Amino acid sequence: MTESQAPRIHRPPIVVLGVQHDEPPFRLVEIAGELAGKAYSVLDVIEIAREVGLDDVDLDDPDVVRWVGGDKFTWTSFWPPHQSHSGHQG
Repeated sequence: MTESQAPRIHRPPIVVLGVQHDEPPFRLVEIAGELAGKAYSVLDVIEIAREVGLDDVDLDDPDVVRWVGGDKFTWTSFWPPHQSHSGHQG
């Protein structure tokens, strides 16, 4: 199989990673494979894209944005934060 016959894997220019446990929770944003910033909402994703010259980003287009660990409406962690049980006497 030649290189021209090999299937091409398309990676969207923007990748929004899963929710990070913090207060407040956030999602890391990669653009072109490089870490571009932290987003606390979809507005932050748009702003980060604008800062690198990507205007009018369609957040619903899978050829432009890949959402990992949830869609554009997922901004809180599904799992509650881990709490220590050191004070528990049983």
